[in-house]
Amino acid sequence: MGSIPPAISDNNAPRRSQRVIVKASVIVLTQGADDKPISEETRTVTVNAHGAMILLGLKVSIGQLLTLRNSRTAEEVACRVVYVSPHESEKRQVGVDFMKPCPRFWRISFPPRDWTTQSPEAKGNTKQTRLQKDSRPKKRDRFRLN
Repeated sequence: MGSIPPAISDNNAPRRSQRVIVKASVIVLTQGADDKPISEETRTVTVNAHGAMILLGLKVSIGQLLTLRNSRTAEEVACRVVYVSPHESEKRQVGVDFMKPCPRFWRISFPPRDWTTQSPEAKGNTKQTRLQKDSRPKKRDRFRLN
């Protein structure tokens, strides 16, 4: 059996995988105080290969075991609560860490580890690479219509 991820992460440690902003529908399954199963339909805020940030109305605590069910595929994955937002509201942001990395759970392609918003391929990146600048037609090479 794989090792259980730590309940508290080091904020200075590099991310294990890129976060992606995705609103995916999920069902959170857990056991109530009376050992009766309880569930809540909700959505993700961000996802990565190792877990997600979800909005949750259920009261949970750090270290609590949950099961996430992908509403689109019905696939389930075991996870543990690693963060609960201190902000009081109807639903709190709750960080969950998969017991084992499961990048295919979300059915998306994650960016490579070295990707940043400053990468040339990033949407909205205003910086142009030298190759992009050099490949634009020069003024003298443009056609004129008479």
